[in-house]
Amino acid sequence: MEATSTKFAHETVARPPDPARRPPPELSVIVPTYNERQNIPILVERLSRALTGCEWEVLFVDDNSPDGSAFVARSLGETDSRVRCLRRIGRRGLAGACLEGMLASQARYVAVMDADLQHDATLLSPMLEQLRGGSFDLVVASRHFDGGSAASLSARRARISRWSNTLARRLLGIELTDPMSGYFMIRREALEELAPTLSSEGFKILLDILATGRNRLRTVELATTFGIRHYGESKLDSKIALDFAALITAKLTDNAVAARFVLFCLVGLTGVAVNLGALRALLAVTPSFGAAQALATLAAIAWNFVLNNYFTYSDRRLTGWRFVTGLARFEVICAVGAISNVGIATSIYHYDDRWWIAGLGGALIGAVWNFVVSAAFVWRTG
Repeated sequence: MEATSTKFAHETVARPPDPARRPPPELSVIVPTYNERQNIPILVERLSRALTGCEWEVLFVDDNSPDGSAFVARSLGETDSRVRCLRRIGRRGLAGACLEGMLASQARYVAVMDADLQHDATLLSPMLEQLRGGSFDLVVASRHFDGGSAASLSARRARISRWSNTLARRLLGIELTDPMSGYFMIRREALEELAPTLSSEGFKILLDILATGRNRLRTVELATTFGIRHYGESKLDSKIALDFAALITAKLTDNAVAARFVLFCLVGLTGVAVNLGALRALLAVTPSFGAAQALATLAAIAWNFVLNNYFTYSDRRLTGWRFVTGLARFEVICAVGAISNVGIATSIYHYDDRWWIAGLGGALIGAVWNFVVSAAFVWRTG
């Protein structure tokens, strides 16, 4: 048997190359999309003009856009083999889309850029030259580097950009001028090394890459001018602040605290306020504290479920009947968690009568229970 296997392996290696086989492109451009159908053909045309000096492909990673973005990309791919589309069903999120697309590439270099046409495609060739030289692993297109500009940003987005960049640099020790850029290029072998520790949640994959590989990546910035969106709508919403806080916490703790768990706990804190508010309102109409507290707790749990479904598990969001059954399961899970909270806190207090230690211990165990069990039975994948 061993001799046969050895012979087969030898024959496989010695087989002459198939002339029909083609090597992979040198560069893969990864473009996450959601409702960008009007921009896709324009972007492909810009890439064709900008990348005349290399073999390239563009991979649109589409989160099942209702506007038919995936159909547009696939239609272009029918006549241009450089255009590919990866359509994701049941999964959403910018970082996850970028990561899946980069890992699906066979190219030596991978770039990530937005589909909204605000990133300058002509910068791809200079970025590629920096990597070809062998001195760098990562090239970042910076709006804040000398010669760059973000003047096209609205006042609100400019404030968010400045705030998030400053926090990222100070808290994580990142020295780049624009760690929140959505436009960069990296050696695929460097990405493959970091990939197991990167998060598929959130909206800024570059910040995760920088924070994870800060001592291993040779990085350079090139100035870029941020353009104007002509079609479609910006995907930035209130969720980005929570995503940002969760990612920063995860990286500050060396991924000991998962980003999704941070979001789950932040949502839980808002539930405390809802519980107290509902309790106060109910006590005004019923003399029974027990009944009021029970109803207030159910309301707070329902509040937490809605927010977790929208924010924490946006990539697994439940709709329709699954939303109803998920809510019922979440109520039961959190009820058990509350019982666990009381039991653990009481046990801790028995050994250490400092009430705040007992309270925090019970709350932590309850939060961990709710997070782990709800992930398995409410927002489970598959």
